[in-house]
Amino acid sequence: MSERLQELWGFEKVYPRSVVEVGGTSYALARDAEGQKFLCIRGDAEGFCGSQQGEVFVAPLTAENAVALRERLSWLNPVPLGLATSAGTGDRLGLATPGHLRAVRAVNGQRAARGIMPILAQQSMRENARTGRTPQQVVDDACWGILQEGWRDRWGADADHLKTTDDVDICVAAGYTFFTIDPGDHVDNDAHTDDRETLQEKFQSLPWPRLRDTSDTMRARYVGRKQVVEDMVLTFDETALLRAACKYGGALAHTAEMYVHLVEATASTETGSAAFELEVSVDETETPTSPLEHVFIVSELSRLGVAWVSLAPRYVGRFEKGVDYIGDLDIFQAEFAKHAAIARVLGPYKLSIHSGSDKFSIYPLMAAETKRMAHLKTAGTSYLEALRAVAGIDPGLFREILTLAISCYDADRATYHVSADAGKVPAPESLDDDALAGVLDLFDGREVLHVTFGSILDTYGERLKAVLDANEEAHYDALEAHFIRHLDPFSEEA
Repeated sequence: MSERLQELWGFEKVYPRSVVEVGGTSYALARDAEGQKFLCIRGDAEGFCGSQQGEVFVAPLTAENAVALRERLSWLNPVPLGLATSAGTGDRLGLATPGHLRAVRAVNGQRAARGIMPILAQQSMRENARTGRTPQQVVDDACWGILQEGWRDRWGADADHLKTTDDVDICVAAGYTFFTIDPGDHVDNDAHTDDRETLQEKFQSLPWPRLRDTSDTMRARYVGRKQVVEDMVLTFDETALLRAACKYGGALAHTAEMYVHLVEATASTETGSAAFELEVSVDETETPTSPLEHVFIVSELSRLGVAWVSLAPRYVGRFEKGVDYIGDLDIFQAEFAKHAAIARVLGPYKLSIHSGSDKFSIYPLMAAETKRMAHLKTAGTSYLEALRAVAGIDPGLFREILTLAISCYDADRATYHVSADAGKVPAPESLDDDALAGVLDLFDGREVLHVTFGSILDTYGERLKAVLDANEEAHYDALEAHFIRHLDPFSEEA
């Protein structure tokens, strides 16, 4: 079918999985001899911007045409995914969705409706600023990739690590369905070790009106309370309450206010109240969330009227970018099992792991302890695998990228929890072409390349995208192989 369309429509390539007919009109994604992609429509093209070329209306991949297409093909719209096992794939270049979907298909097999659900559009505002993309572009890029691969199942769009109501508004307008509230700036990490007198003072100074509470009523509600969670009994004494409240009180007030704003923003969309789901993330903080603090957080969220589908506590150990978990796996499993039990008993809701890229040692533990009621969030690993593809396609470009990454690592690492030493990364000129990709298998090389993506894209972004676009199958193959490793432990047959 696609070969016949190529002949009829005169394009270099028509992506075979993209071809679809709805209501007597045919749609397909095609590529011309210069590598430019277009939406091709045969039939009713009203509402699209482009030009008629013989029997076919040819439309560029613009935001306006993405809106028009989503109105016609409902499966191109993101939806809430509920408690289904899910994975956020992240895509800093806007080119990775086909590779991600191939991995999901490979892992789900014939169990698509009950398999792992992908969140294909996922970007934080920090990442958007560094890549020069907007939340709308992130959604639209995922949309075109979904069309290209012929994906018909559910998918999500995650407005990640939101910190302000302005950011919420931008992402609601862009059509996101999953909103991750990050109140980390309002967490008091010092409360983890403050003395009793300091805790008392901080407790009295909490934003009680914003919490819709008083210090006396909170004390009465918690002190002496025993929370039975499966085979655990968790008890709040006064010090435990003060520590939990002082540490997370401001964060809870901020989260509740963000949630109220989100409800109001989604209710005022053109189509009425839009369906959405919420994740609460306190993972980017300095100190682990104890099981008792977990109980406090979700109890207070419930009291404040917040509904959420997923929670990302700060777990024990280190979750650095683009590398495996750092810490004692036995301790991690023991603590994670407690968090999973709390999520079942006081929820149910999914437990989420952020900075989840390449944490291969903990995926089986995470899947088993949550009974697959889990959300895995990755971001930069897709970018790293794109660089792996580039190392094989254009060694000269990869050498230039690695040289710049080493030079700007110390400045770019400031906003990340990483421990790589750029001095341990092999000098690019010392490596043969066939050894370049191996830098991405080294702890220090992987982290250095991960956190410098903003600087790299500022200098080499257009060249990098052009190489990947011209060699898209090599790019997709690298992504598919890498993401199968991420997703396999969460499959029903694992």
